[in-house]
Amino acid sequence: MTSFRPLAMFAAALGALGLSSPALAHPGHALGTGALTGFVHPFTGLDHLTAMVCVGLWAARAYPGKALALPAAFMAAMVAGFAFGRMGLAVPAEPVILVSMPLLALGAIFAPRVKLGLAMAITGFFALAHGFAHAAEASGSHFAFGMAMLVATALLHGFGLALGRGLDSLGLRRRA
Repeated sequence: MTSFRPLAMFAAALGALGLSSPALAHPGHALGTGALTGFVHPFTGLDHLTAMVCVGLWAARAYPGKALALPAAFMAAMVAGFAFGRMGLAVPAEPVILVSMPLLALGAIFAPRVKLGLAMAITGFFALAHGFAHAAEASGSHFAFGMAMLVATALLHGFGLALGRGLDSLGLRRRA
């Protein structure tokens, strides 16, 4: 069973990816503006959905005793990135987002146990870009959009944490 661990982790990551829509311009903007659009937004794009679930998976598998550290770092940095985006700062967010998806997926699959501070910095760096890019897509009340997006992000992190713990309970635990 040991030889199937990477394959099972890869299958779980692909399954999470399969839950999302293609990474074309996010659908859901027809819902209006503000909180509803902000809440739906993270569920409708491959970039956000992949990153959020993978952060939770990586955290649960590599740092079980401190699993909330990575999602908390991501959310705090995403808020900062959102604020920078609303201030009109020029940040090349899209290339960072593009790189974040496979790197966070690798983190979810292989659960590398780097120093927790470094893992938080990595997720925070990616989160800055996600927050910045999503600020450009905010509509209506930017505060309501941002807060609702944060709630949806927390739910996706929670799904990743639960999935990671579930995989561990099936014996697909990260090797020490």
